[in-house]
Amino acid sequence: MKKIVNEYRNYTCGELRIENVNEEVRLSGWVQKVRNLGGMVFIDLRDEFGITQIIVNNDNQELENMAKELNTESCIHIEGKVVERASKNPNMSTGAIEVIANKIEVLGKCKNVLPFEINTDQEVREDLRLEYRFLDLRNEKLHNSILLRSKILKAIRDKMDELDFTEIQTPILANSSPEGARDYLVPSRLNPGEFYALPQAPQQFKQLLMVSGFNKYYQIAPCFRDEDPRADRAPGEFYQLDFEMSFATQEDVFNVIEEVIPSIFKKFTTWKVDEGPFIRIPYKEAMEKYGIDKPDLRNPLIIQDVTELFKDSEFNAFKDKTVKVIVLPEGSKQGRKFFDKMGEFATSADVGAKGLAWTKIEESGEVAGGIAKFITEDIKNALFEKYDVKNGDAMFFIADEFTKAQKIAGLVRIELGKRLDLLEKDVYRFCFIVDFPMYELSDEGTIDFSHNPFSMPQGGLEALNTKDPLDVYAYQYDLVCNGYEMASGAVRNHNPEIMVKAFEIAGYTEEDVKNRFGALYNAFQYGTPPHAGAAPGIDRMVMLIADSQNIREVIAFPKNKKARDLLMRAPSKVTEEQLKDVHIKLDLEK
Repeated sequence: MKKIVNEYRNYTCGELRIENVNEEVRLSGWVQKVRNLGGMVFIDLRDEFGITQIIVNNDNQELENMAKELNTESCIHIEGKVVERASKNPNMSTGAIEVIANKIEVLGKCKNVLPFEINTDQEVREDLRLEYRFLDLRNEKLHNSILLRSKILKAIRDKMDELDFTEIQTPILANSSPEGARDYLVPSRLNPGEFYALPQAPQQFKQLLMVSGFNKYYQIAPCFRDEDPRADRAPGEFYQLDFEMSFATQEDVFNVIEEVIPSIFKKFTTWKVDEGPFIRIPYKEAMEKYGIDKPDLRNPLIIQDVTELFKDSEFNAFKDKTVKVIVLPEGSKQGRKFFDKMGEFATSADVGAKGLAWTKIEESGEVAGGIAKFITEDIKNALFEKYDVKNGDAMFFIADEFTKAQKIAGLVRIELGKRLDLLEKDVYRFCFIVDFPMYELSDEGTIDFSHNPFSMPQGGLEALNTKDPLDVYAYQYDLVCNGYEMASGAVRNHNPEIMVKAFEIAGYTEEDVKNRFGALYNAFQYGTPPHAGAAPGIDRMVMLIADSQNIREVIAFPKNKKARDLLMRAPSKVTEEQLKDVHIKLDLEK
């Protein structure tokens, strides 16, 4: 770091060492603590770089009185002489010295009463923290997370530059695009009745850049989606490392991700980091084995299908159902309370199971507990031979309609991993999920895009013309890390004929395509190269590296769970005149 020297400071609060003894110094920062010991006042002065202990002795009564009146979190400037501490503090980088002040100037006074204490372990209501985010960001852990984010962004840019990518910014005011979420609409003052949309992703623009002859593009792109928030998803806006390459295949994209992502993680963590090539799991296999398309590979449990095994069972709950089993090694050691609690979890509103059947195999080989009476000798033998069950194991069974059974089993697997502390420690496990279906059935029973509408179908136009749409796979892929979706990408559909057919299957006419994606449709008539790309999420990347459980902890000014910015009080009402300017009338329910 370049040395800071100006009228406010010639050292930072984390910089002074024993070799600075007898120097006259200038420091500025925030009052972290004031300790009045009678004839001497101690001040812990904090800035972004550390803490320095300041002493005001009774040689200067006016200065001592001033020091006693300082409020914590006031911003002050001091001048003084560095001396060696008699009682050194090995836990502080500046713990060998202290500064005897001969001048104190209050640069910014803080109120007597803070809304909450800074740099303490006390629990503070999140909405209060967000309302006073400028204070919350003074907390060392949170402050360091934002600094870490800055360093990660720089490292990403350095790596992408090293790989010969060109950074290009794309527009924020764009057109509406079916990216899988609601758009944020912006009314146009100059074009009455028409709207911009904030980009859910720079998808069309980056493809147009490939048509324009750029070889490799990237940007740290802001994206806007009107989605409900989660712990791992910020409401409203997020950032991603958006990149695209001309004359590229799925393999080329994987090579870039395997080069960039592990190098960034290794730079900022002491945990073990998977190196490429990452494990590749087809979407269908992921759903079968893990019940989710973003599996946490630190969890050793897998889901197996035992529908055929129980087809003649007398247990009515399994009749005409898809039946999944999760084998829990050494699970027979768990008491009845554990199995009951797992049942409560499975039948909770968030999971939605009708029940959770279980049984266990004692060390003696006896089948006990739960649905033991329905485990015949033939079923028991098959469980041992085909499903790797052993004496001492327990089993959880999930029976439901196929899709629901997969989903519920996936949630039960995750919960078992948490409750039994089965997850591998201090490691980042990566995998690619590949071979996503091009289409899915909507809630209304119509054919819809399942992932990215601009993806190339596997098999091209022939597959679209000859296959059941639900059997068509796309060159789409996700990067997953420790149970979080880290990136999505695809080989792009660059052929206008295939593009029209793909959208036609999803219910769009060629005229719809021309109107909604006119720029791409038109550009594809003028010599488009094959191209592919992906977009790792910046916020989730920082969250994982910082080992944070909440994405709001790695964003400087996040919104709350209701998508409100409590600091800036947004969203807010606007005046009638502002609405009139953009030709809008409100139609609100009373």
